[in-house]
Amino acid sequence: MNMDSATIMSLIILLIVIVAVVKTAQIVPQRSAYVVERLGRFQSVLDAGFHLMIPFVDKVSYKHTMKEEAIDVPQQACVTKDNIQIHVDGVIYMQVIDPKLASYGIEDYRYAAIQLAQTTLRSVVGKIELDKSFEERAVINERVVDVLTEASEPWGVKVLRYEVADIRLPESIKDALEKQMRAERERRAVVAESEGAREAKINVSEGMKQEMINVSEGDMQKQINEAKGRAEEIRMIAEATAGGIERIAKAINLPGGSDAVSLRIAEQYVKQFGELARTNNTMILPAELSDIGGVVAGLAKTLEKARGPV
Repeated sequence: MNMDSATIMSLIILLIVIVAVVKTAQIVPQRSAYVVERLGRFQSVLDAGFHLMIPFVDKVSYKHTMKEEAIDVPQQACVTKDNIQIHVDGVIYMQVIDPKLASYGIEDYRYAAIQLAQTTLRSVVGKIELDKSFEERAVINERVVDVLTEASEPWGVKVLRYEVADIRLPESIKDALEKQMRAERERRAVVAESEGAREAKINVSEGMKQEMINVSEGDMQKQINEAKGRAEEIRMIAEATAGGIERIAKAINLPGGSDAVSLRIAEQYVKQFGELARTNNTMILPAELSDIGGVVAGLAKTLEKARGPV
C-alpha cells in the first residue's frame, strides 16, 4: 500500500514538473507576437523565438499575427445622393503594428474596423450620385482608408487599404440602365452611319467636282491649242502668200517678166471660161471675150501700175 502511494506521488510530482516545464518554455512562431500577463497585469510582448516564463505566474493572454490581414466587410445597403438603394461590400487590408495596444486598446479591432468601414461607406456613398458611384470607386476607397487610419491609431493597427469588392443594383434600376445603354449604343450607331453616309456623299461630290474641273481645263487647253494651231496656220499661209507675191513682183521686174505674166493671165482666163462652159449649160459671156488681147493688156496695165516706176 505504501509502495502504491509512493508511486502515485512520484507520478504527480512528475506531472507537475512537466506542466511547469511546459508553462515555463514558450516558442513564438515567426511574424507573431504574444502578450504576457503576470498575475493579471501586462508584463511583456514576446517576439518570435524561444522564451522562458515563470510557471503559474506568467500567462500568455493574447496572440497576434504581425502579417497583413484581409478582412471581409459584409454587404450592406447604401442610399446614393439621388435616393437609389445599392448594396456594397468590400475588403479591408490591415496589420497589427503594436501588439500591446491591439490587446488593450480595444476589445476586438477586427469587428470595430468592419463597423467603422460600413458606417463610413454609407456616408460617402450618400454624397455620390448613382452614375458616378461606379466611376469614383477610388474616391470611396480613399475616404474609407482615411477614416479608418485616423480611428485605428489607438488600436495598435494600421489600415493599409480598402477595396470596394462589388456594387449591386436593384433589378429595376439595372433594367433601366441597360435600356439607357442600349439606347445610347443605338444612337451612336445611327450617328456613325449618318456620318459615314455624309462623308461618302462629300467624297463623291468632291470627285465629280474634280472631274468637271479636269474636263473643263482639258477643253480649255484644247481650244487654246486649236486657236494656236489656226493662228499658226494663218500666219504660215500669209507668209507663204507674201513670199509668193514678193517672188512674183521680183519676176515681173526681170526682162520678159511682164510678157510672162500677161501670158499666164491669158492662159488662166481661157482655162476658167473653159471650166465654166463644161459645168453649166447656160453661160453669160462678157462682151470683151472676143478681144482677149485687150483684156490681157488691161490686166497688164494694172500690174504695171501696181509695180510702180522702175
